[in-house]
Parts: sequence; structure tokens; C-alpha cells
Amino acid sequence: MKEQKKPSAFSVLMSYAGGHKILTYLSLILSAATGVLALMPFVYLWKIIKEVIEAAPDFSKATNITHNGWMAVIFSLIYMLVYFGALMCSHMAAFRVAGNMKKDLLHHIAKLPVGFADEMGTGRVRRIVTEATSSTETLLAHNLPDMAQAIVTPLTMVVMLFLYDWRFGLACIVPIILAFLMMFRMMGPKMAEDMRKYQDALENMSNEAVEYVRGIPVVKTFGQTVHSFHRFKKSIDDYGTFCLKYTFECRSSMILFTMFINSAFAFLIGLTLFFTNGGAMAQDILVNFLFYVIFTPIITTTMMRVMFMSENSMKIEDAIARVNSIKDIQPLDEAEDKKMPSGAFVEIRNATYRYKEDANPAVRNLSLSADKDQIVALVGPSGSGKTTAAGLISRFFDPQEGTVLIGGVDVRDIGKDDLMNTVSYVFQDSRLLKRSIADNLRIAKPDATDAELTDALHAAQCDDIIERLPQGINTVLGSEGTYLSGGEQQRIAIARAILKKAPVVILDEATAFADPENEVLVQKAFTELTKHSTVIMIAHRLSTIRNADKIYVLDQGKVAEVGKHDELIGKNGLYSRMWKEYHSAVSWKVGEAV
Repeated sequence: MKEQKKPSAFSVLMSYAGGHKILTYLSLILSAATGVLALMPFVYLWKIIKEVIEAAPDFSKATNITHNGWMAVIFSLIYMLVYFGALMCSHMAAFRVAGNMKKDLLHHIAKLPVGFADEMGTGRVRRIVTEATSSTETLLAHNLPDMAQAIVTPLTMVVMLFLYDWRFGLACIVPIILAFLMMFRMMGPKMAEDMRKYQDALENMSNEAVEYVRGIPVVKTFGQTVHSFHRFKKSIDDYGTFCLKYTFECRSSMILFTMFINSAFAFLIGLTLFFTNGGAMAQDILVNFLFYVIFTPIITTTMMRVMFMSENSMKIEDAIARVNSIKDIQPLDEAEDKKMPSGAFVEIRNATYRYKEDANPAVRNLSLSADKDQIVALVGPSGSGKTTAAGLISRFFDPQEGTVLIGGVDVRDIGKDDLMNTVSYVFQDSRLLKRSIADNLRIAKPDATDAELTDALHAAQCDDIIERLPQGINTVLGSEGTYLSGGEQQRIAIARAILKKAPVVILDEATAFADPENEVLVQKAFTELTKHSTVIMIAHRLSTIRNADKIYVLDQGKVAEVGKHDELIGKNGLYSRMWKEYHSAVSWKVGEAV
């Protein structure tokens, strides 16, 4: 079976161009024309010099200087107009390609389960969406037109260099060949691999930077340094080490490349001295020498364009590969015969889930349940599988083994929209959009009336927030100094969940960022949210779950204990130890003896 040929980067980009594809080809044609037009002013400039030398000392014989001068000006203007037209076409196509690529990628991401971002890393995903797609604009808008010009210009130059005097032409070609050898030494297959490693280092540093920024409150609170986030520091160190190593590897080749592309003038002088052999310089030798001296700067400019085009082409191939790394992730399968859950009973049966194939299971053979209108709490040490269990219920990912049911129906058989309407998830760190409060709430129910929004906000204890905002529910957050505290944002997020009226509510430590005053209000909001809903709470503050109908204590991905608060305290097991440690922590005061 024949191996399928991998499409080129250009053909991939053109698949996003739509009706603007013709503009890219037109820009290539116009740019190719400029490759010839760019040389014409130099030809007429040389004609002026040639005529002056041949007419000396009687310069009255130089009758074509004005004509040749105007021709040089006219060709310069034509070159600028054609090149401007080429750039206009290329930029219009480039912006459309970058925009369509970003839209296509975001549409694909919208279909993926929420868990994929946690596995890949939000910093890495953000960088691919924003930077990898935008990098295509440089190639299509500038590099491709320059490539067409850079191909046509040297071919035209080669003809012209050998047309006037093949010996001088050969003297100009030699340094070009040597420069090409040095360029290939830098731009070979190894550079493609180095480019991939470079982008990997950038992505890793971006990803760790996001995690570091999220942890700044902890760093500042406990007076720690950046070294406490060793992964972030290591990513910076690795990036610096790689860049220095790569720079030193390319140093000698880059020095020789720069020397050769700028040495054509030296070759011409050497050849001219050889021809004169210490005597007087013949007029034809002088004229030809001046012609080639005029052209040598074009060689340098063209070679530099070729080098940077090769580098940018590799960047684009790497960017497309990174975009495809997300597009290759398939959405979760949806059943053809979709079913509706009957009730809000939640059950996980013998579920096992690994975030990566070779990783230890985050949960293993996990079984738990929550009856309708029950409040069920998940507690346990860090990494015990609490958030993973909640993610399985919301179908952020599917278990490799076992099943998850809501209302007696496997979540894989429930339609995506139906599941979203069934389960409401309040995250630990609720991020509100920089839109109005009304817009943030209507994410849960787009057709909600203002009265419904007001009722939801009242139930979520948000009256004090709305009263002090200049435009009430129409106040845009994040603009003109309108910002909310972490606890206030949580109450708005809870109002959104109340508005949704989902039969199953998952609270992922929703009081984590609330101060004592806000925590009281958030707890009151919980009371409204949990009415007529099955509630599953992930809790670190054990005081918030004392009245839970059932508490599951997880440890290493399994259920270690289950029962009500008093029952678990009486067992004197893991929960009892956690309760004692929690109670000791909250009762600790500054100045107490250790």
C-alpha cells in the first residue's frame, strides 16, 4: 500500500483561503514581475556611467543621459506600483487565511471535551491558537511574494552577469555558491528539528508561566521566590540553554555566510587587478567593472531574503504541525440513538481513568452514587481523584473502564446539549467574561429576561454587588475600573448556575477564593442553588460539608471511606485525621507557641 503523500505547507494554507486564493497567485505573478523591474533602474544607471566614460573628455557627446535617467525613474516607479499591488493582494489573502485557520481551530476546540485543555496545558493551547495561526500571515503576506522575486531576480541577474563579461560574472557567482553552501549548512534537516525543539521550549515556558501566574497569590502570601516554582524556572533555564547552544552551533556558518555574500566586490577588485597586471586599466574593463560593482549589493539583498525565507518556511511547517496536533484530537463519540436521563440520580460504576496512556490511573475502579436532591461531598488528599470524578460526571472525558450514569442513562448516550442542560458545573476559579453581568448570566440561558436575571442574582446573594455598580446588571466587568473580588465572582457564577436550573450541580470548591464575609454569602447562595438538585461538592474546607447527606473520602483514586460526618469521625480513619488537621489549622493563631 502506497504511503499517502503529505500535503505541502502552501497547499494546507490555500485550503483556508477560500475565494481569496486567486489573490495569492496574483501576488506571486506581480512579485515575479518586480524581480525583473527591480534590475532595470540599475541597467539605465550603468548606461549613464558607460556613456560618461566613453564620452570623456568631450561630455557634450553624452546625449542620452537625460533619457536614461528618466527611464531609471520610470522603471523605479513602475516597480513600486507593481510591488505595492503584489503586497495588497498577498495581505488580503494572508489575513483571510489566518482568520479562517483560527476560526476553524476554535470551532474544533469547541467540540472537544473540557478535559483536553487540562491534559495539553492551557498555556500551550493559547499559544497555538494565537501565535501559530498568526505566524502564517508573515509567510503569505511577505515571504511568498519575496520568494517569487528572489527566484526571478537571481535568474535574471545570472543572465545579465554573463551577458556583459562572463569573467566578471563568474567572479560574482563564486561567492554566491560559497554563501549557499554555508546557508545549507545552517538550514539543513537539523534546523527543522532544532526549530521544533525551539517551539517546544517556548510552548513549555508559556504553559508553565500560566501556572506560575495562577500561583502568585501563594508565592506572595508565603514570601516564596520563583525557585519555589521549579518547573517554571527549569523551563526558562532550558530555553536559555537551548538558544545559547543553537547560536554557538550556527556562529561559524553565519559568519562565513555573511562574509561571502558581501565579498563579491572583493572578487571583482581581485579580477580587475589581475586583468590590468599593474598597468593602466582599459576602458572596456573599467566599464564592465563598474557595471558589476553596481549589481553586487543586489546579490547581498537577494541572498539574505533567500536565507530568511528558508527559516520562515520551516516555522510555518512547524506551526501547521502544532495546529494539527489539536485538530487530530477527536471529539468524544456521540451515540446515534440519544437518550434523555430520567431523573437526577448520579452513579459512577467501577470507573478507571488515566490522563495519559503510560500514567498511573487518576481514579481506579471508582464507584459512588448520589440520589436525587442529595448533597454528596467528595473529600480527600491532593491528587486523590476528586476533580477527576467530577469531570467524569460532566463528561469532560470518558473513563477507559467502567460507566458513568445520570438518571439511569450512560452519559455517552446523552446528547451533548442535553448533558450540558442536565449538569451545571461551578468551577473553583470562576472566570467571568469581560462583558456585562447580564451577558455573563445569559451564557446559561440566552433567552432569559431581565426579571429572571434579577431573581437569580437575588437568590445568589448578589444584591449588594448590583446596587453598587454604576449600571447594575448592564455594567461591563473589567472596564473603567469595574472589578469584582474572587468571592463576588463566585456569587455571580452561582447566580448563573441558579438561572440554568440544572438537575445536577457540581461545586468544585467554590468557596476557595472567598474571604470570610463572602464565604457566608456564598454558603447562603449554595442553599438556593441546591434546592431541588442533586449536588456533588468537592471540598477542602471541611466545615462546608458537615451537613452533607453522604461524604466520600477518596485516596489514591479509590473510595477509602463513605458515610455522614459524625459516622466518619467515629471511624477514626482518614476523614477523622483530616478533620483534626483542618480544625487545628483554622483554630491556629499568630503568636501561639508551637
